Amino acid sequence: MNLQRSYLADFVSLLFPELCAACRESLVANEQLICTDCRYNLPYTNFHLQPDNIVARQFWGKIKLEGAYALYYFTKGGKIQNLMHQFKYNGMQQIGNLLGSIAGDQLSKNELFNTVDYIIPVPLHKKRMRERGYNQSACFAEGLATKLNAIVEENNLVREVATETQTHKSRFARFENMQEVFTIKNPERLINKHVLLVDDVVTTGSTLEACGIRLLEIEGLKLSIATIAYAE
Repeated sequence: MNLQRSYLADFVSLLFPELCAACRESLVANEQLICTDCRYNLPYTNFHLQPDNIVARQFWGKIKLEGAYALYYFTKGGKIQNLMHQFKYNGMQQIGNLLGSIAGDQLSKNELFNTVDYIIPVPLHKKRMRERGYNQSACFAEGLATKLNAIVEENNLVREVATETQTHKSRFARFENMQEVFTIKNPERLINKHVLLVDDVVTTGSTLEACGIRLLEIEGLKLSIATIAYAE
């Protein structure tokens, strides 16, 4: 019976091969979501080894951060764009969990990130949440939490206003668009805690900055940032 199931699985995989979410090549036995070649050769930033990395510098003079990090470099038309498209728009939530686990392995080697108490995903407005069905940043947060022994605090930071798309806006326009968008429901839970704020991709950083401003209003809160990718 097991042999028959194996033959059937092999036959189905020939007709409907599972594809790597990054390079779109067929996955082979024991590969899941991302092929072995991509896992080793995707454009890792190694920002966990660079305290003054590009993401950290982006927030200098804007919000006080303990640490800042992105797992990959994002380039238009590249494998990370493919990966993020599958993750955000094709319902592949498990990609976020996997990338969170990979990022968590890196960050767990940095003493700073081992002091994180709570991981907070940048929230979606309830309308966008209904459309997509899940918050991609929360999927990433869940993967991170398994490696950092931190608690995912998903419903404390809330997006009260549905903003316009940010895609074609300047940095100033993006930041202006995010003003008064976020609120914190239970700030007392975060007093004197180290919070890791996470998002999928950081570009201008306006959304993270707006969230960070709200969080840093809480007494004694220390803030760090982590994203899946950094787009120049």
